[in-house]
Amino acid sequence: MASVRIHPLWWPLLAVASPLVVPFCWRRNRRFKRDRIRASVVNQERLRQAVQLDLPTLDFLELTVLVEWKTKAGYLGDPGVSYLFSTDRGTLLFDVGFGPERPTLRHNAAKLGITLNEIDALAISHLHPDHMGGIKASRSKQILLPAELGSPENKLCFLPEAAAAPGFDVNLVKGSTLLPAGLATTGPLARSLFFFGWTEEQALVAKIKDKGLAVFTGCGHPTIELILEMVKRISNDPIYAIGGGLHFPITGGRRRYAGIEVQMLAGTGKPPWHRITDEDLSQTIGALNRVRPKRVLLSAHDTCDHALDRFKAELDAEVDVLLAGEIYRL
Repeated sequence: MASVRIHPLWWPLLAVASPLVVPFCWRRNRRFKRDRIRASVVNQERLRQAVQLDLPTLDFLELTVLVEWKTKAGYLGDPGVSYLFSTDRGTLLFDVGFGPERPTLRHNAAKLGITLNEIDALAISHLHPDHMGGIKASRSKQILLPAELGSPENKLCFLPEAAAAPGFDVNLVKGSTLLPAGLATTGPLARSLFFFGWTEEQALVAKIKDKGLAVFTGCGHPTIELILEMVKRISNDPIYAIGGGLHFPITGGRRRYAGIEVQMLAGTGKPPWHRITDEDLSQTIGALNRVRPKRVLLSAHDTCDHALDRFKAELDAEVDVLLAGEIYRL
């Protein structure tokens, strides 16, 4: 059963504030619809211009989960993401959760014995608080990490939109390209979000020896269908694994804030008066089954347990729900 997205105690206040709320939503909706059309045009042009990459063949790909909603015993959970990818060609950190704003990343990294010394480069999927280092990071448009992880020492940082990353050598990604550790990025793909506005998100791609491609998202805001379409333009190899966030808070989000289900209202690609539904989920499950990955590694940070259960039951693949503190070898 789906949660009430805004607690009834808020309703009288919203009614009183309706002379302000209604014009605000009207203006936002105009921008939202305009940007949705623009995003479709921009993404189609990016698909048209995409070229195949000479992806290196990796002997192995290992994923260490630093931040996730679900956890192994002894690790902290958060509605955010931070993944460390290790290959025979190096290491790359993908997203930093809420960074220094919460104890999760520094606690879990310390427990795993990971500092920036073990990391060759950083890539950020998109500039939302749960991926770039917290609300302060989002407001100041800079990537923030806990000081306990050590100094970046001018290591490379790859961003899908312009932002600062203190201590890093920032590279603004404009299209699909190779990254350190033998991985690649799809390049930014756009989505119009009602509250977050214009959002650019990149996903990671790796080619694993004798298996095929592994594709990892942060939230999958552009939709996993569009991301996989871009991956097909990058490489003709079969898709072996798909992992990360897919953003399906159908029956509830991860944590309520003052009685408001933030994830059910923001980040779905719909206006707040429309819910993301089981029909939307069925369409994505069908699209994934047509791609026929062997493994799917799902993030619970932005997807409810109901949706996770449906993915596990209906996908024709080996499905894992990612746990903070766990190491997955692909």
